[in-house]
Amino acid sequence: MSRPGEVTAIDIALEPDETMLEHASAANARLRSVYPAGFALDEAHHPHITMLQRFVRTADLDKVYAAADAVLASNKPATWQLVAIKYYYIPSPPDGLAGIVIEPTDDLLGLQQCLIDAIAPYTENTGTVAAFASTEQGRDIQEQLIDYVAAFVPSSTGAKFNPHVTVGVGTQTYLDQMLAEPFPAFTFSPAGASVYQLGTYGTAQKKLQALQFGP
Repeated sequence: MSRPGEVTAIDIALEPDETMLEHASAANARLRSVYPAGFALDEAHHPHITMLQRFVRTADLDKVYAAADAVLASNKPATWQLVAIKYYYIPSPPDGLAGIVIEPTDDLLGLQQCLIDAIAPYTENTGTVAAFASTEQGRDIQEQLIDYVAAFVPSSTGAKFNPHVTVGVGTQTYLDQMLAEPFPAFTFSPAGASVYQLGTYGTAQKKLQALQFGP
């Protein structure tokens, strides 16, 4: 049972197919070979395409799941073809959080806006480290992560949306070298969707609910 006032930091995410998973795993292994302190892509760090991050009332999570299911049923993301176009990273000096960028499409932007509208009644403006999944009593939750989730709408939505799959952590020096290399674009498709509780570095750490997903 959740207590009144409790909030959860969630990520409504599309889950990529095997093509993207192979590319993401290869990039993660490369980063970990030069930055062993980084995280592996595993059950606590699910490869995903963030569509929406929000603080929502924990007591309303079932309503959030139902609202997201309805949006997915009307948008049919299982039928989409998406294109991965380059690497990027979010600086956190002296390191950075790297990802594979996906070309934005009208379908992705439309799905995002539908999700924003559908779960708006259940959102809160902000939260604390207690809203995140943590293995270290909140010590592994970066302070800027709270601000990032609180400002996700509008700072990371619409024209500012950067769809991507996070692949790991590296030094900025190494990531700059990685980004300077040619990137062979590839096509893949969404293979599922879930609501996750966010964890360290904004990873999809704890699966809360698999969403209905089909053609």
